[in-house]
Order: sequence, then C-alpha cells, then structure tokens
Amino acid sequence: MYEAVHARPDGDATAARHAATAARYGYDGVVVRTREGLDPVGGNAAEDRSREAAALREANGVDVVDAVEIDADDATSASGAVGNYRSSRTVVCLVGGDDGLNRFAVEEPRVDVLVRPMDGSGDFNHVLAKAARDNDVHVEFDLGPLFRATGGKRVRALADLRKLREIVTYYDAPHVVSANPRSHLELRAPREVVAAAEAVGFDPEWIEAGLRAWGEIAERNRDRRSGAFIEPGVRLGRYEEDG
Repeated sequence: MYEAVHARPDGDATAARHAATAARYGYDGVVVRTREGLDPVGGNAAEDRSREAAALREANGVDVVDAVEIDADDATSASGAVGNYRSSRTVVCLVGGDDGLNRFAVEEPRVDVLVRPMDGSGDFNHVLAKAARDNDVHVEFDLGPLFRATGGKRVRALADLRKLREIVTYYDAPHVVSANPRSHLELRAPREVVAAAEAVGFDPEWIEAGLRAWGEIAERNRDRRSGAFIEPGVRLGRYEEDG
C-alpha cells in the first residue's frame, strides 16, 4: 500500500523523512505529490528527480514515486499545467474543489487523480462519476479530516466523504485513499488508516484498495513511459514462433 505525501517546500518534512517513516510503518511506497519535493539542491531536471527517487528507494526499501499536484485557478490554466507535467511526472494529480475544475479533471485522461473534489464550493455528481470511470481518473478520498479535524468541520468532512463514496461506488469509478500528510508526524500506518475509516462506516477492503491504487497508477504509467509500450495491449518485443 502507498501513501501520497506533501514534502518540503509545500509540506513540513522532506521526502526522505516521509520515505523513512513510511518504511517503518509498513508502506510499500510513497507518492511525493509536491512539485519540487524530489528536486536535489541546484537541479530540477527529470533525471535529477529520478536519481533522487532511486536513492531514497535504495536507502529506505520503499518505492518513491515522482508526482505533481496541480492547484490551478481554472480549467484553462489547469490544462496548460497538465500538458507541462504529463511527460515528466509519473503521477499527475489535480486539485478540485469547484465544479469547473472537477469536471475538467474527470474528462481529461492525462490526469491520474482528482484530489480533494469536495473542498471549496465544488460538488461531485453522477455525471462526473461516469466521466471519471470512462477516462480512468481516480477520485481521491481525503481522510485527513478524520485524523486532524474536530467539531463541525470533521462532521461536515465525513458527510461529504460518505456522499462521495455512494456516488463513486455506484458508478464504479476508480478511487484512491490518502490521509494527506504534510509532515512525517501526520503519517499513519496502513492498519491505522483502515481501522479509523472502518470506525466511521467505510469498508476495510475498499480502503485498502484505495491505498494500493496509488502504486497501481505508478506501475501503469511507468510501463506506458517505457520504450516497449505502444498502446494498451500492444507492446514491442520478440515473440517465439509456434514450432
């Protein structure tokens, strides 16, 4: 299972600290969703990020995925950012939260994950769920408020999550689960995430599937970026002839 983390400069801990803590908690990998989270000092090329991720994998024994979380003002600027990052990042996330951005994300196959769709004034309905399913855009279930919010804010967040789950599961749209940690101190072990979600009415297997989905997205996209991939089901390679 994987967790998608906010590293410095957007978060309060380095990617290395997140990776070390995730390994200790039993995760298989971390998705570093901060744009500069894997940039070594003095460099920001894709090769630099790949080397940094490989070094963290070697040091901690967990997969480290180079990702980006795009937080745009509107669909037009979001489209430009997705185009800029799609070829250089393994996982592309887009922050939702209003109707225009939510719709853009689920209708754009280049987006891997629509994150925090219920934040702000946005809503998520059956039309968006069908589009997410058809375009294989995963919908994030942000469990951060379950661990860190209190009072009315926590109650409202859980109500939104339950509503979102009903729509996503009814239309069989893909999903991911995250506690959205901004620090290694906010990381929770997979069993803790599952237990907390079960306590408020979520199916444990469904939560586990959402945690695994981050890794499945990364594996799929790495495969697609390999030289052997042409299109789904079609690959370059040598095949034995029937004897």
